[in-house]
Amino acid sequence: MGIKVKTQSKKVNKAWLNQHVNDPYVKMAQKDGFRARAAYKLKEIDESLGLIRPGQAVVDLGSTPGAWSQYLRQRLSPQGAAVGALDGTIVALDLLPMDPIEGVHFIQGDFREDTVLAALEQTLTDKGVAAVDVVVSDMAPNLSGIDSVDAARIGLLVELAVDFSVAHLKPEGALVVKLFHGGAYDDMVALFRRTFRVVKPIKPKASRDKSSETFLVGMGLKNQSH
Repeated sequence: MGIKVKTQSKKVNKAWLNQHVNDPYVKMAQKDGFRARAAYKLKEIDESLGLIRPGQAVVDLGSTPGAWSQYLRQRLSPQGAAVGALDGTIVALDLLPMDPIEGVHFIQGDFREDTVLAALEQTLTDKGVAAVDVVVSDMAPNLSGIDSVDAARIGLLVELAVDFSVAHLKPEGALVVKLFHGGAYDDMVALFRRTFRVVKPIKPKASRDKSSETFLVGMGLKNQSH
């Protein structure tokens, strides 16, 4: 049975497809071997702030399809290579499956669940990581279109990433999270300011103009009273 598609959505899909195919970052990703154009968002954040260096332990939350892990893999490699020697530890986590990346330990599960968090903590312990240098989070909830609901969902993921960072980051470590302008934004900036010594919002050039997404970077934990 043929599925009827409304003409309007066909037009929209066609426009999106055109934009996607002609997107310079999509072309660059294909050329550079990245699984998604999102790699350039992290690259720009990293290059402006100097976050990722060989020898570090990095946790990649919301990692699928793996473009950020690929970028981290290259940054932690002495030769900047996609395979071969790796100086550091990368642990990635996502609700969805992710194709393997050499040297990246992947955990599939929901970061909101205690058992998944425990598996992540155990993996770091098994790898001899006492404290993490950088946490990067591209986690985003499925958006419902209801602002108050979406703000709460986005806020929860950011709060969990902050909690994890407070518990596991080195004192001078850094956290990068994805946010959207709107309901939760000001609260999340305030949370970051309470948690980190330096807070920087960044809208990378690789973020689509029409998207309200932005990234928040926190560097250096303030003294946390546990």
